[in-house]
Amino acid sequence: MSGAGAVRVVVVDDHPVVRDGLTGILGTEEGIEVVGEASNGREAVSVVRAGDPDVVLMDLRMPGGDGVEAIAELRRAHATRPRILVLTTYDTDRDVRRAMTAGADGFLLKDARRAELVRAVHDVAAGRPVLTAVALAALAGRRYEAELTDREVHVLRLVSEGLTNGAVARHLGIGEATVKTHLLHVYRKLGVGDRAAAVRVGWERGLV
Repeated sequence: MSGAGAVRVVVVDDHPVVRDGLTGILGTEEGIEVVGEASNGREAVSVVRAGDPDVVLMDLRMPGGDGVEAIAELRRAHATRPRILVLTTYDTDRDVRRAMTAGADGFLLKDARRAELVRAVHDVAAGRPVLTAVALAALAGRRYEAELTDREVHVLRLVSEGLTNGAVARHLGIGEATVKTHLLHVYRKLGVGDRAAAVRVGWERGLV
């Protein structure tokens, strides 16, 4: 349902029935506006460029251009916009890692309930991470060295759980300004610009 400040969404899936279903669900939600549809990855890139959405719901395996290729191309154009939420039936470690490495901001399975899907769209649009338990387990298998301090890693882990800066501060017994400072250090060290990207890279490097 369109309106001032609504989250603009593009739906990408090769099955017309699935696209219609997702459009029907999201199009009737307050605060969400579906501004485009695409049936494959190549088409998705064109639709996104024309529609300038906040969020893309991206399937992974599609004839005529898969989702991972589209994610990578969109990320080459802009590092953080639009937010990309993978919505797929495929949940292998390889699928998860390929999607997140390409630049996806979240990973959700198609068996998600309506309320979970709607919440995920709003969360991703706001820069909050969205990952299923399966996706978390897949990403946890990757380990890299990082120069984050123990406290910075702790802050990043709490942020990955969805805690606000205030909640992190209360949990650690420190000031909210200190949390913000830690996050700025995390962003700089990981080469990212916001919470969602920091969490994504943190998962990729086995930090959270």
